[in-house]
Amino acid sequence: MATSLGSNTYNRQNWEDADFPILCQTCLGENPYIRMTKEKYGKECKICARPFTVFRWCPGSRMRFKKTEVCQTCSKIKNVCQTCLLDLEYGLPIQVRDTGLAIKEDIPRSDVNKEYYTQNIERELANSDGTRPVGQVGKAPSSSDMLLKLARTTPYYKRNRPHICSFWVKGECKRGEECPYRHEKPTDPDDPLADQNIKDRYYGINDPVADKLLKRASAMPRLDPPEDKTITTLYIGGLGDNVTDGDLKNFFYQFGEIRTITIVQRQQCAFIQFATRQAAEMAAEKSFNKLIINGRRLTVKWGRSQAARGNEGKDGLSEMGTRLDPVPGLPGALPPPPALDEDAPANYFNLDPSTSPAVMNMTLPPPPGINPPPPGFGPPMFHPMGHMAPPMPPPLSMRPPGQIHYPSQDPQRMGAHGAHGSRHGD
Repeated sequence: MATSLGSNTYNRQNWEDADFPILCQTCLGENPYIRMTKEKYGKECKICARPFTVFRWCPGSRMRFKKTEVCQTCSKIKNVCQTCLLDLEYGLPIQVRDTGLAIKEDIPRSDVNKEYYTQNIERELANSDGTRPVGQVGKAPSSSDMLLKLARTTPYYKRNRPHICSFWVKGECKRGEECPYRHEKPTDPDDPLADQNIKDRYYGINDPVADKLLKRASAMPRLDPPEDKTITTLYIGGLGDNVTDGDLKNFFYQFGEIRTITIVQRQQCAFIQFATRQAAEMAAEKSFNKLIINGRRLTVKWGRSQAARGNEGKDGLSEMGTRLDPVPGLPGALPPPPALDEDAPANYFNLDPSTSPAVMNMTLPPPPGINPPPPGFGPPMFHPMGHMAPPMPPPLSMRPPGQIHYPSQDPQRMGAHGAHGSRHGD
């Protein structure tokens, strides 16, 4: 349907004419000297459907040519790159950025409402310098812990590689190394990342890349405040020898009034007690997993309540209140010693109670290599006790085999038999 001359003139006034695109460092490429082609009103924006200036360039050698996909007005509304539609500050998808900043940009979808919304945004941009985002993104807070952890700090030039050669996949590519496309195996068609839509990425819905990053963010460790509101103490671990109480005070005083700082040098840890619970929560949120003092990365955890501190020895809890698993391979508790009877004689050698006491006074056989003395010429086996003395026991070599209580009393072990045989041999 043909439009009137006045309507056509009005629409032409809203067409975009730019001198340079809004790009991220990854899409721009690593080469500081780059050549671009500029086509005025080359295509219509894929979001607002208005003609805009299209830029086309090659970001580097062995890379594919890239071009702008959306107009600069749509780019400034979301603060994204005109080509990849990723956030210019964090390098993340719009859905992840809006989730981290807790904002919701309600951009209309119908043509009439979208045109009215775009006109208001352009009027707002005309009154500003044009370098800052507008709308809900411009009013959002400056940073978020989740976005700082997920943000890409360096350019990812691998994203500029050529597409996969469809002829090589079918086995019909005849260019070889001169082919400008990649000769690699394509990704799994069932992979969610293989189905991406530029409008879904811009509006922040059903973005598979954003879903993957949000799952990674949910799996990151976090420090939840305890339910006991009376706990205002933080545990700081891994101090070492070069972190003092002054260093801790200089860092944590910015979050609120500090009541006490206690350093346990033997455990290389410290306990910082704040005056209010709000200050303790803010300190735990701002310092968890990113506290570095004097070049040392410190551990930040919540302290324990008085009740948990009193039950630490009973429930098998660690210093921070977490239950410790038993170490495999360690012996269990030792059994209690047997009760000693004071009237019973002490049997230190575990001898048979029926054994004669004379065995205790028995002399040991001579060491190997020394001939034993003849019977009757050696030292007495026991002290004479008058008429109550027991009879003289026979020599050890002539004694019938009986119970041997110690290995040192075995003649075969000590070599007495060999020495006796050599004496008869002489």
